[in-house]
Amino acid sequence: MPPTPGERRPVVVSGGGIGGLSTALALSRIGQETVVLESMPEFKEVGAGIQLGPNVFKMFDRLGILAAIESVAVFPDSLEIRDAVSGEAVMQIPLGEKFLVRYRHPYAVIYRPDLLDALLRACKSSPLIDLRTGKKVIDFEDRGSLVDVKTADGAVVQGSALVGADGLWSRIRQRIVGDGEPRRAGHIAYRAVLPIEKAPARAREHRVTLWAGPKIHLVHYPLRRGELLNLVAVFHSDRYEEGWDVFGEPAELHEKFKAARPEVRELLGLIETWRMWVLCDREPIKVWSRGLVTLLGDAAHPTLQYMAQGAAMAIEDAVVLAQKLQAMDGDFARAAVAYQEVAWLYDGI
Repeated sequence: MPPTPGERRPVVVSGGGIGGLSTALALSRIGQETVVLESMPEFKEVGAGIQLGPNVFKMFDRLGILAAIESVAVFPDSLEIRDAVSGEAVMQIPLGEKFLVRYRHPYAVIYRPDLLDALLRACKSSPLIDLRTGKKVIDFEDRGSLVDVKTADGAVVQGSALVGADGLWSRIRQRIVGDGEPRRAGHIAYRAVLPIEKAPARAREHRVTLWAGPKIHLVHYPLRRGELLNLVAVFHSDRYEEGWDVFGEPAELHEKFKAARPEVRELLGLIETWRMWVLCDREPIKVWSRGLVTLLGDAAHPTLQYMAQGAAMAIEDAVVLAQKLQAMDGDFARAAVAYQEVAWLYDGI
């Protein structure tokens, strides 16, 4: 049963990343209070770029941050794929007027910290959102009418519900689903950002470029109004068991790309310090809600970076969850089930 106005408590959100802040913001727009518990000392994103498909721009509008996003994003003229060995152009997708007419919204790229900053500023401006850092969620108890959320410092935060937006290695997921560690994909990504004036002229062009080769690829595109160049180099490897945002080894990267075109190797040579992460996902599941607890974003349905939809899906999750909670008159258990069902278009997976 939904709580009465006198019984209403905030929804607790575990995780203060893109998904968690989007959830708090979406819920605030239907009048629902939230408490966001972030384990780190500050709300912070890794310095890397992400791609934004047209589907997420409608969500930005609903969250009230569209103008803030448009002011810092880059809207490329095209997306091109080139052979990393021969240099041959394989495909080019124009992203101009015809794209906008077909999909109704643009395609863009953005610096992750800029996206998080837009969300964070919007959350800080809402009296319905309580942001807390240094609060690592370690356990919870669903008591039927409320949820006790326990943090590593011994505190207990009570809420009307709990949203696990705590990422790929979600603790909340292990209580609900219990499917262990994520699945390693056998791929490693190296990423870096550099001032765009240090890049060759062709790499400064207003486009997203993918150089694809045998078990390697490099993606680069401009960020932050064209001030930065984002590079992500991916190759096959099973050498690493785990890792996120740790230093990479340039020698290994250059060895993997030794057969690539000189212009590809030139770009890689511009970077002295790379950050590395092991690419992981999970088997899809249909149920990630139980009682007053649900999952969101990578905690619910992590994907590999090839889809370029991780952030967009988390933001969509947040908006849909808020819509369902409003439609169910505050009955979170029913809303959570309805929200997760929206994610399944068909049963053929």
